[in-house]
Amino acid sequence: MGQEHFENTEENLDQLEQQVIRDMGSVLRTRGPHAIHCLTVVGTIEGHVAAGQGQKTTRYEHVIPQLVAIQEDPEVEGLLVILNTVGGDVEAGLALAELISGITKPSATLVLGGGHSIGIPLAVSARRSFIVPTATMTLHPVRHSGLVLGVPQTLRYFEQMQQRITGFVAGHSQISARRFNQLMMRTGELVMDVGTVLTGERAVKEGLIDQLGTLSDALQYLYSQIEQDGTQTPETAN
Repeated sequence: MGQEHFENTEENLDQLEQQVIRDMGSVLRTRGPHAIHCLTVVGTIEGHVAAGQGQKTTRYEHVIPQLVAIQEDPEVEGLLVILNTVGGDVEAGLALAELISGITKPSATLVLGGGHSIGIPLAVSARRSFIVPTATMTLHPVRHSGLVLGVPQTLRYFEQMQQRITGFVAGHSQISARRFNQLMMRTGELVMDVGTVLTGERAVKEGLIDQLGTLSDALQYLYSQIEQDGTQTPETAN
């Protein structure tokens, strides 16, 4: 009777995990040497306003409770964030980046395809960041697609928002705020726009991303950090 209940529970958990993968693109816990929660950030990062139909989106109200659960669940040992995003809502992206940076468990990000715009703070928010050689990252100033009032207060608001992004990126990577701003304001590289497109290798050289790597590299880093944290005693940790 007890064995049958256990099997049913395991089956229910498998069904739940498959549902979460379909609905949110998230894996509750991997079944490797250590329990890693895999979170994907894809398409447009959706904030207070819903994106148009047909767009792939990552909804921040879905991701926030997942990050809280990752921090609180004793069975989850580490977090892997996989990004392929064009950017999106600035405040939503920064909110998620701040939450990821506050996770006390070992964490890593892996940029596949693209980590553009507000995806950049997310890419640098974990303990260690990885990028595949074929991925790119687009740095550009804050944009606004809605109604804009031509008053000094509006310009000041954009400036403050840009400072928040620059400060976060510089504080969680090896690139300086000055260099980050230089790359964002570069002309002649993007058609009808300002900014810079960095390949994976160049993103590492600029200090924006920690290292070139693939999925196995990111997982190996997490495993080593989990095992290292597990060998620390309270005395050595202090």
